[in-house]
Amino acid sequence: MTFQDIFRKSFLSTYDTSATSTSQIAAALLITALLGLYIFACYRILTRRTFYSKSFNTSLVALAVITAAIILTIQSSIVISLGMVGALSIVRFRTAIKDPMDLVFLFWSISVGIICGAGLAEIAVLASLAVTVLLFILDRLPVARAPMILVINGSLREGLDQEIEKIVRSLSSSHHIKTRSITDGQLSLVTELRIPEENGQKLTEQISSLTGITSVSLLSHDGEVTF
Repeated sequence: MTFQDIFRKSFLSTYDTSATSTSQIAAALLITALLGLYIFACYRILTRRTFYSKSFNTSLVALAVITAAIILTIQSSIVISLGMVGALSIVRFRTAIKDPMDLVFLFWSISVGIICGAGLAEIAVLASLAVTVLLFILDRLPVARAPMILVINGSLREGLDQEIEKIVRSLSSSHHIKTRSITDGQLSLVTELRIPEENGQKLTEQISSLTGITSVSLLSHDGEVTF
């Protein structure tokens, strides 16, 4: 027996060539589907965005089941596994993932499919519970309140900047002028500030009462918080 025969026999012996029973396949796919539905519910609860994508959430369940089916198919045959790798390598997904949490749930769904397809459903269940607890704890942690944006437009006159500065300083804890522009005698001022919620209405009312002010807007945003 040559070295190549020994290597080939040793390599192929690592693959289980026995056929997986129908009951095992059904059990693996059923557990995967149940965990996929669990991921579906977690995504719906943890995602509080204005535009909730039900199609993306549904795809998480289908993706877990499809991944489990692929693993069940390739785990018993090296020929099929190599062919599947070649077939999947030509697939290109170009859908942009805009929210990092979507990427977490996508990877979670694929992982559940791989683990259940490999016959390790206990690990998939324990991992899903651990991920859920971690996500809910981190979601409930308090975060710094994002600053607000004050946009002021009006006719430029002497002393207007000082009057606005005095009102903003008295009602906000901190402020920083982002942009100040003058066009044909018209002043446009954008200020980033941190202000208690109860002072927001007072701020806009007092600034709008100043002579020359045409519009005052106090905006909130969902961007990153600067500490």
